[in-house]
Amino acid sequence: MRSGADWKVGGGKPMGSRRARILIAASALLAAGLNTGCATGRSDGNYTLENGDLLLGNESFRAIAYSGHRKTTRSVENTPNLEETKEDLKILSAMGIRLLRTYNTHQFPHAERILQAIRELRNADPEFEMYVMLGAWIQCRNAYTDAVDHTAEDAEWNRKEIQAAIRLTGEYPDIVKIIAVGNEAMVTWQAHYVPASTILKWVRVLQEARMGGRIPQKTLITTSDNWAALGGEESYRNDDLAGLLRQIDFLSLHTYAFHDTYYNPALQWGPREDETALTADEQLKKSVARAIDLQHSQYKAVKDYLNSIGIDKAIHIGETGWASLDNSYYGEEGTCAAYEYTAGAFYEACMKWTRENGLTCFYFEAFDEPWKSEGTAGSEGHFGLLTVDGKAKYALWDLADAGAFEGLHRNGNPIVKTHNGDKAVLMKMLKPPKHRKYNP
Repeated sequence: MRSGADWKVGGGKPMGSRRARILIAASALLAAGLNTGCATGRSDGNYTLENGDLLLGNESFRAIAYSGHRKTTRSVENTPNLEETKEDLKILSAMGIRLLRTYNTHQFPHAERILQAIRELRNADPEFEMYVMLGAWIQCRNAYTDAVDHTAEDAEWNRKEIQAAIRLTGEYPDIVKIIAVGNEAMVTWQAHYVPASTILKWVRVLQEARMGGRIPQKTLITTSDNWAALGGEESYRNDDLAGLLRQIDFLSLHTYAFHDTYYNPALQWGPREDETALTADEQLKKSVARAIDLQHSQYKAVKDYLNSIGIDKAIHIGETGWASLDNSYYGEEGTCAAYEYTAGAFYEACMKWTRENGLTCFYFEAFDEPWKSEGTAGSEGHFGLLTVDGKAKYALWDLADAGAFEGLHRNGNPIVKTHNGDKAVLMKMLKPPKHRKYNP
């Protein structure tokens, strides 16, 4: 996502000399052009499950970004407990979700509780099936402070994230199938920005763990970042990025036409001259189609860059999504992009685009998270397909009508449609998309 998060720095010890020697040896093999079996990324770039199914690009394994924090502030004490986590996972399973993406490993107990919850749900019901792309949060020194230093990494924090990822993957090899090193860590506008060389360093640590049997040989390793930072924009292209892209097993790409409605003049979000006489709904659908076209062009820019440097690897969508509410750039005083009906139209179009192109899409996100906008109407807290109290937004009304959520609850509330399922209410709220010039 575009905005940062209130991550806190933890302590630890630097990497031991034995591991350093192993990494130096692995790097030497790579430089010599030898195939270590892991050091240049797995050639298949996919995960084959025990029954022979492929995990990525498989329509039967729908994916989503999941962080279940429900309060207006995020803390260890406010982290969802095991039963709340199970409650969420049952809802996601009812939606057809089989693959979750998480974001950090050691600051909060959330990732570990997700893994424990999946295992217990599976033990109770062998038909329950869910897997995880485990995220390790990588950041620079003094991230999210007034003394932020992008010239150095927060080595202690990053080591803890990777060590926890290795431990959790080793403890839950039947559930963790992918580890993602960093979340939008290489894009320069992020407060936790680090260069590609830092991500590459920790990818190699994971490769060493994979070679040494500390995590399964089949575990996929990737990084999840903005399309521009993956080489879609020329300013990010350098030898370190190219080296990183050669090492990972596939690319997890973020693309947000929602933010582009304000920040990117290449997307004509408002109506074209020949569309001004159309209804708000008709204007919206044409603007959403252009938004999907823009995301496809961003995907293609990364693919073209890979081809230009001789890399042939799969690219999947690590994040995309659309907020249903905003009180600034994307609301009534801005581009009028943030409406629940608009979010539903984008979701439908995005699922069609990714499905037709064989892409796994970790849609952002499962539930609204109020802490991201400090409990306000800011867009960051309203990207969920469900509200924080468990109402299914317009994108999921069809599932609700089909009875998918029958008997399920969140925070004691049954899963029902927003606005009592009255589409007329949504349409009264809808404003036609409009242009707004970005003034940096």
